Amino acid sequence: MHKQMIPGIIGGMGPEATIDLMYRIYNNTPATEDGDHLRILIDNNAKVPSRIKAIIEGTGESPAPCLISMAQGLVQQGADFLVIPCNTAHYYFDQVSASVDVPVVNLLEITAQTLKNNNMVKVGILGSTALSIVGLYNPVFEKFGLTPVYPEELYQDKLMELIKAVKAKNITQEHLSHLSDLLQHMEARGIDCFAIVCTELSVIRNKILPNVKTFDALEILTDEIIKRSMNNN
Repeated sequence: MHKQMIPGIIGGMGPEATIDLMYRIYNNTPATEDGDHLRILIDNNAKVPSRIKAIIEGTGESPAPCLISMAQGLVQQGADFLVIPCNTAHYYFDQVSASVDVPVVNLLEITAQTLKNNNMVKVGILGSTALSIVGLYNPVFEKFGLTPVYPEELYQDKLMELIKAVKAKNITQEHLSHLSDLLQHMEARGIDCFAIVCTELSVIRNKILPNVKTFDALEILTDEIIKRSMNNN
């Protein structure tokens, strides 16, 4: 039996999304007894400075020092590789990766690779407003020959309201109605698929019911964690 690698999860962005990731790992790991499951190190730190305030509003402190401290702490505890479930936090990926001597999985890269492997081209982006403001997915999509399609501003504002509502555990029928309108708006633009690239939206994946194929970055990350941990990557 191969020695299993220990993943370290830089979590808390948001807390429920980290719990959701943990459940997915548990649910997707082939196991017949406790010992078959993975050992996982988690820093579920809800005190990470707001990515929204830092990137979108420009009023908050950079999360980078906190993320770096978390990464280094997980490595000191024995993590063999690290993951950052939050898509928006990948704005600071290079700084975090440079601060440790273990691999850090790039969620943007593995998501784009999966889309490419499934012959997708025109991809509807369901994520934080910060992603579109800084064009976070644009370079990696260009690398893999993908075209990101972002919602128009009105729809994106409503999507951001939904993301905040998930964080506040206060989703209303109005939020879901706006989500339905957004999906139709995006589908009308001829996309090949949707990419759920916000962990808050991953949490409510069962409420996102489009008419085109949908890829969930958190599910892609789940599979990557299991493969790497079991030395099957």
